[in-house]
Amino acid sequence: MLSLIVRRLLLGIPNIILISVLLFFTILGALGSPATLMLGLDATPERILELERQYGFDRPLYVQYIDWVWKALNGDFGRSYATNQRVVDALLPRILPSVELALLGMIVAVTTSVVFSSITVGRRIVQPVVNILSLIGITVPNFMLGITLTYIFSVVLGILPTSGWAPWSAGIFEHLLHLILPVLTVAAYYFASFGLVYRAEYRATSRRLYIQVARAKGLSESAVSFRHILPNSILPVITQVGSSLGQLAAGALVAETVFSIPGVGTLFTSALLSRDFPVFLAIGMITIVSVVVMNLLADLLYVAANPQIRLD
Repeated sequence: MLSLIVRRLLLGIPNIILISVLLFFTILGALGSPATLMLGLDATPERILELERQYGFDRPLYVQYIDWVWKALNGDFGRSYATNQRVVDALLPRILPSVELALLGMIVAVTTSVVFSSITVGRRIVQPVVNILSLIGITVPNFMLGITLTYIFSVVLGILPTSGWAPWSAGIFEHLLHLILPVLTVAAYYFASFGLVYRAEYRATSRRLYIQVARAKGLSESAVSFRHILPNSILPVITQVGSSLGQLAAGALVAETVFSIPGVGTLFTSALLSRDFPVFLAIGMITIVSVVVMNLLADLLYVAANPQIRLD
């Protein structure tokens, strides 16, 4: 297990370096001079040159990249061009809402897709409902689904808050109440995609010989489904979880924007609109590292779910 972790980390480091290079040079090339962004369009050329010398923007790009990486490794991502606030100070309060939203969305998607697809009691009723929900989740865009859920449950029924974020200090009930619609919005697509993968594997597993032997021993259909078919059908879902982390970040960004959640997604949107180079870069790097780490965790979970498997 330790060798697997070391191997995956060693493979992840070159990916992080390569993507960081592409991210840095692409963004800096697209945005142009940071000094112009900081001073505005009315700034004189002399003032722009002075600020470029002051902050080192006149240096070659590769020198700026090395300097930025070194400072980032020491926890210094610079200051926001828009607010002059330290990027770390702007990011830290927003990480927890984003992580919580993404994690809960993934847990809800995996749990509901697996459990509802494994239910044997009332399957003729449950499965058509699951199919309809899957169709909605995989075809309706996140932002449209979030707006629709808000209209139904907040405007029409009035049972859930329309938007916003309640901290834990406001109470567990209030906190979770504000999370229901955003979590459903994030989970909808993955409920559909994970369900499709799981049901295909479920049908293939249910035809295997050891499942027929379990039924011949007199086990109930529920016992066969949850004890024997489910553990042997969930591995493709774990693989799908690992490969969906990039999409998950995008889905969480949309949900944060729709429901006005003060997470990394809303900060990313504001940085994109204001062309706030340091904030944009910091969020990009944190996302890249998070995807690499979460893929490693998915690999470890894959091995833990079936110890006979060894990932080379």
